[in-house]
Amino acid sequence: MAKIKTLFLLVILSLNGLCSFAQEKVSDYVAYYASANYKGNDIVIFRKFRKNVRQYYLTVDLKTLNTAVIAASEVKPVESPIEQLSKTYAASPYFKALSFVSKQSFALQDAGIIHGYPKEKGITLTIDLCPSHKSLDRGIFTSLITEFSKTEQPVPVALSISGKFMLTHKEDIDWLKSLQEQKKIAITWVNHTYNHFYEPGIPLTENFLLSPGTNIDFEVLANERLMIENGLIPSMFFRFPGLISDNTVVKEITSYGLIPIGSDAWLAKGQSSGQGSIVLIHGNGNEPIGVKDFLKLLQTQKQAVMQKQWLLYDLGKAVDDEFKD
Repeated sequence: MAKIKTLFLLVILSLNGLCSFAQEKVSDYVAYYASANYKGNDIVIFRKFRKNVRQYYLTVDLKTLNTAVIAASEVKPVESPIEQLSKTYAASPYFKALSFVSKQSFALQDAGIIHGYPKEKGITLTIDLCPSHKSLDRGIFTSLITEFSKTEQPVPVALSISGKFMLTHKEDIDWLKSLQEQKKIAITWVNHTYNHFYEPGIPLTENFLLSPGTNIDFEVLANERLMIENGLIPSMFFRFPGLISDNTVVKEITSYGLIPIGSDAWLAKGQSSGQGSIVLIHGNGNEPIGVKDFLKLLQTQKQAVMQKQWLLYDLGKAVDDEFKD
């Protein structure tokens, strides 16, 4: 009996250990700027944090705009203000894009990059996941995989995700991650703020991120931290809730090293897509019209898709190509 009790105790302790590992939290998550060389490439570190005691960095490749989480022990960072880094690496696609959005940030709506520059006909698809009590519209993704299965594998898509969506849609997040692991889709995870505040009836100048008292630091960093805790790698891109901003809040966002992404084709608002468009639809179940329009667009371009004359473009690559020499 004593042996059975001991064995039972060991099993319980082991299970507790596994649960603890699975629920491992990120701590001390802060903005931190430094340059480093990683595997022969120039990178910029823009966040640091701790997980399971070890320190990690969130980094961006200056040429490709790809982000990665690496252990602090793998690089020797040279800390520097982001303003100095932007001068040192001014010729890089990343800092060119950051500079571009900083200079055209005066519009109330659609600040940031709203159009890509692919060489062939096609679009960059962005899907917003705002807070919602409805399930993820999985039909969007299954349709994408079906239509592009013979021409693009994995299918590139940018998902703008909010913290409150992550908190209530764990099964949907796991499903998306499984599609990515199977190389059916390639996801660029875009920061869409933690709370995504919106109050109907309030003027746009006081709504969304422009709401008085909004803590931008929390909206940005808490959302990134939650993304990492969910096994997602944050990109360098940011989408304003409602596409609403002003010059002040754009400068705040870019000070975190983030590149705002707008849209010139919000389908549910009747905007049509063209060559190079950054298309916006919502995948949180709250915008059936936009989803219907996109699926209709897929069908009208079906023949072109088969002939590789109508493609989906990776958001990072579209921006990277735009700002290359």
